[in-house]
Amino acid sequence: MLEGSILQKLEAAHRGGKRPLNFGVYFKNTLVALCHALEDFILESDSPPIVITAFQRGKWYLQEAERYGDLADKSAQIAIMAAPDAGFAEHPTSQKSNVALVSLEPTDPVAQEWHLMILSETYTAMVLCQELSASDYGEKGLPENDPERKFYGFWTFEPDLVRETVELAIAHIGEYDPQLQQTLKTQVEKITATFGTRSRDDISVVVSRVVDYLQHSHEDLSHLEETALLGSPIQEQALDDNLLSNEMQAFLRMAQLIDQADATNPMAAAEVAAISEAMGQLLDLPAWQLKRLRLAGLLHGLGSSLVTAVHSQEEAPCCPLMPGVQALRAMPQLRAIAQILTHQTEKWNGTGIPAAIAYDAIPLESRILGLVTDFQWRVRQVQTLQEEEDKPTLSREEAMSRALAECQALSGEAFDPKLVETLTLLVMGMQQGMSFQTHQPKIAAGMWLLGSHPVEEELLGVSSIKA
Repeated sequence: MLEGSILQKLEAAHRGGKRPLNFGVYFKNTLVALCHALEDFILESDSPPIVITAFQRGKWYLQEAERYGDLADKSAQIAIMAAPDAGFAEHPTSQKSNVALVSLEPTDPVAQEWHLMILSETYTAMVLCQELSASDYGEKGLPENDPERKFYGFWTFEPDLVRETVELAIAHIGEYDPQLQQTLKTQVEKITATFGTRSRDDISVVVSRVVDYLQHSHEDLSHLEETALLGSPIQEQALDDNLLSNEMQAFLRMAQLIDQADATNPMAAAEVAAISEAMGQLLDLPAWQLKRLRLAGLLHGLGSSLVTAVHSQEEAPCCPLMPGVQALRAMPQLRAIAQILTHQTEKWNGTGIPAAIAYDAIPLESRILGLVTDFQWRVRQVQTLQEEEDKPTLSREEAMSRALAECQALSGEAFDPKLVETLTLLVMGMQQGMSFQTHQPKIAAGMWLLGSHPVEEELLGVSSIKA
């Protein structure tokens, strides 16, 4: 990372901390699709954001200037950083009162960065990347084709991380334009003062658009391949995989945001994924099914509306359209996961939702996920109630015993008895010192979760537990 760049400053602030940043490598075509998807949601949001961008060169901004004219009409302020080119300041969008240009010095490390930061009361998103240097490419040198240019960084929806980066960017802008710096600082203070007072925008809509734009970029790659405008087949596959990886990342980031919104249970997805996978291992499930079970555990929060209804005993529609789960269906590789999440709230005796199916008709992964999710929720509830009633804090082992007893009482009604027996063995192991890795997944490296599995299994045709 270039010393003094915004990316480097953010990385240094988080180095060795509890919240390490998940960096990855992104091709230019991926970043274009990703940024367009995140930007375009501004047009639908009711909360005008502050938008701070770094375009490297003014010519890249000029390619997007018409779009930014529309975005400016829905934004409180847009600040654009780039090394100036001819026409950079003369474009009509640049003349709008809420659009400010910051002409970077060629030696400024931010001139090598590609940033998009969106901060409003109801919507936050960010892409933070730095282009690889010639030496980073190695012996092959700089790519000949523009879509093959590579950038190092990450993207996120996390409000706290977006605000932290916005403040770093505003400080950098202050070196060029102190007045704009003060304007942006005032606007940020106004926005963050009202965080939590308005309902946040539905992030599943944004994620659906991200997947849609990335899939369209797949189609564009196919066209370039047909016209021989790309390099080798290996490079074409790398571009394709990068798009697919970011579709996957979009869902993992949405699930992460859902977890973070629950201060009492911020590690729910990681814990559910680890325990579900361990149960699958005890049941001797094949590797491809274990991988799918782990991914379903990480994404189980996307069906949170149904899970909440079950825990609160509220009635839910018989065939609910959960936006997060529905969004998964747009990605062929995740349709089986959507099926698992849809049926995680079914009950063994057929009285569950959404389809009221029973016994082995419920997909095995759904049965496992439903039991583990309920158990993990009960463990947290037991611990939370102790704190609220000012009672002595229970050890995790004691909390697990109570939660397990509650699940055992529902064996044969809500839960598959064989799975309850398996969970009992697993809890006994955990109480005797067995542990699992429950850290947050490295989102930028989540492609391994999309491994191939037998076609006949893809539609969840195998549901019963091996004897």
